[in-house]
Amino acid sequence: TDVDLAFAKVKDKNERRITFTQFKEALKILADKKGKTLADLEAKISSSKGPVLSGTVAEANKFHDDKSLYTGVHAKGGPSTIDTDKVADISQIMDRSPADVRGVKT
Repeated sequence: TDVDLAFAKVKDKNERRITFTQFKEALKILADKKGKTLADLEAKISSSKGPVLSGTVAEANKFHDDKSLYTGVHAKGGPSTIDTDKVADISQIMDRSPADVRGVKT
């Protein structure tokens, strides 16, 4: 579009953003291209309400939302992250005490 071309024309090489001065230059280019004055274009931009941000809302899902429908390990609570009776880390099964080169404990 025209805006993309104007942006590419005013930005510095290897940059992804433009400065305010470069923005003003781009506005001049766009005003010339549209056949309007710079003041008209600035007035149109300043009268806008800015970007409109909107998101989506997830629809209801009975298998996710209703915990009475959970099955298997999810229904029973699942495993704990702090099970002390099970191996959780290799350090629990490895002997890291000092040894010589042949593996004989010192």
